Amino acid sequence: MAMFRSLVSGNQTKPTTVSGENLADSYSCPICLEVYYKPVSIASCGHAFCGECLQPCLQVVSPLCPLCRMPFDPKKVEKASNVEKQLSSYKAPCRGCNKKVTLVKMRTHISSCSKVQEQMDNCPKFVPVVPTTQPIPSNIPNRSTFVCPYCGARNLDQQELVKHCMENHRSDPNKVDYSIDEDAALHAAIALSLTEK
Repeated sequence: MAMFRSLVSGNQTKPTTVSGENLADSYSCPICLEVYYKPVSIASCGHAFCGECLQPCLQVVSPLCPLCRMPFDPKKVEKASNVEKQLSSYKAPCRGCNKKVTLVKMRTHISSCSKVQEQMDNCPKFVPVVPTTQPIPSNIPNRSTFVCPYCGARNLDQQELVKHCMENHRSDPNKVDYSIDEDAALHAAIALSLTEK
């Protein structure tokens, strides 16, 4: 938050281009690591997150800030208007094509930028650290992978999940339910690991 305060002092009426790619990083949600979308902040600690990213924390009985782990009152989470205003005030280069884009429009631009899609396609795939004679398993779920919350597609790493959702579910009007709490998720993971051979 100190960086937010130092970047913006006074009112600005038109978008300002600030040099360096760190600007987009400074306005990134610590959960999804993308530029904020409908940012909200926790009153007690002041940390900001995308509204959708913080939603699962609001479903538990005693929520903790995902960043500092401080307990907070879910009724004291409010729209981060100051962050939203700053997102409209600054431009940063796209990480793919380097085009200067207002931060509030960065997510939309990145989702349609062919250079970013090309970078995602060229990301390295899994390779063993040392040579091995064992085959790389293809049908066993990796604990570092995810299931698509819309259609149930399995074994997607973080980038593949983002790409899959952008390509297949961009206009899906259904909301995804993340109401499972941490204890239930842990019990489900343990039960699944006991059934695997």
